[in-house]
Amino acid sequence: MGGAGAVSTGSLTLNTQATEQSGMVDVEIEYCVPCGHLDRAQQLQESILSEYGQQVNSVRLVTGDGGVFTVTVDGDLVFDVDEDAYDEDAIVESVGEYT
Repeated sequence: MGGAGAVSTGSLTLNTQATEQSGMVDVEIEYCVPCGHLDRAQQLQESILSEYGQQVNSVRLVTGDGGVFTVTVDGDLVFDVDEDAYDEDAIVESVGEYT
């Protein structure tokens, strides 16, 4: 079991090469619950999934407060409402740069 890209962890073998080459990304949208940003977060989540489908591994919604609305792709911040005006199309396009 072992060839390039395979990691053996006891009885479990993980194929790291497939993950690295798949181009799939993990997106996280953190939104302010008290601010009522759930609808905006869900709409953005739907737009990302509609645009990129199986090119993304997941689009997670994470609850927050204090006015937060951020989007990260594989841990990289691509949008922060404190730094940029909200533009759904621009955010979706930024996510696409990672796929």
